[in-house]
Amino acid sequence: MDNLDDPRLRFNYRTREHGTVPMDEKRDRFQWVSEVAYKNVHRIVARGYDTTELVEQGYGLTDVLFVDFQARIPLVEEDKMLNYVMVCMLEDGLSSPANISRIVASGKTLLTQAAGASILAFGHAYGAYQEIGKMMDGILARQKKEGKPLSDVIKEVIKSRLDDPALGVSDLMLKDPMAKRMIARAEKLGVAGRYVSLMKEIVKAVKKLSKKPVDIDLLGATGAVMFDLGFTPEATWGILAVTRAFAAGAHYCEEIEREEPVRLGQTLTPEKWYDGPDDRPVPTLKERKKITKAMVAQTPEEWKQIFLERQKIKGSGWAIVEEIDDPKRKI
Repeated sequence: MDNLDDPRLRFNYRTREHGTVPMDEKRDRFQWVSEVAYKNVHRIVARGYDTTELVEQGYGLTDVLFVDFQARIPLVEEDKMLNYVMVCMLEDGLSSPANISRIVASGKTLLTQAAGASILAFGHAYGAYQEIGKMMDGILARQKKEGKPLSDVIKEVIKSRLDDPALGVSDLMLKDPMAKRMIARAEKLGVAGRYVSLMKEIVKAVKKLSKKPVDIDLLGATGAVMFDLGFTPEATWGILAVTRAFAAGAHYCEEIEREEPVRLGQTLTPEKWYDGPDDRPVPTLKERKKITKAMVAQTPEEWKQIFLERQKIKGSGWAIVEEIDDPKRKI
């Protein structure tokens, strides 16, 4: 926690009583302030617009998403494009979000619990929008700073990450035209901007460098289009994860209607599929000291040896390598 003493921080975190910002003495504690929306007994207002009046005037769900996330009413073409993206993303068959919904349903839960679980399952495999957004913004910023041709910057960035699932280009959709059609629709509607243009250049570069057939995938298409519509990577992930939850609700209902409740522990984990240590007696507390090993390492070499041994234990987490940004770099 040494970064709390960083002189670049605006606050002295160690002496602050509440969080990272000064307390607002003009309002009661636990009273939120929002510029997104308010409600009273008469109406609900989002970014200044009465939501009932919005729908009465003919505006739809996708319009209000622009209002909520961007504080603006979109162009008709933008509204159509967001609707296109959400319809394409709503259903994905029995992928992880739908599977999780069905598993939760087998526990005799409520639909909302299953839909919520499906949102939690909508991870990087389905929408690494922060990663692809950071990559695309990094390319544009670097090209502006260095003044190099865009193609050269793209090549330098992607050459070490050709197999990165967050690249937006892969072999996942060589036979499915959805991603390419989404880009074409954005161009037809006139809402394709710098991110769509950049993604097309990334696709060209990856095709030249890759040793296998590749093309734009759904992450690349939805990311580029949503960013050009003005949504941040975080907003994009949230909107599309919740969109997928609609379909997960249908899968929940089907699971309840068609299947009997299943005790998945006995069904999915029989002893024949267990490959851990053989059955062994539980040691007495007196025998404990004879069989236990300390995790403490005295030297870097000892730590490395322990680390390599632990990596062999599946389910320990030691084999998971995760890159964590230095908090100091975010100041």
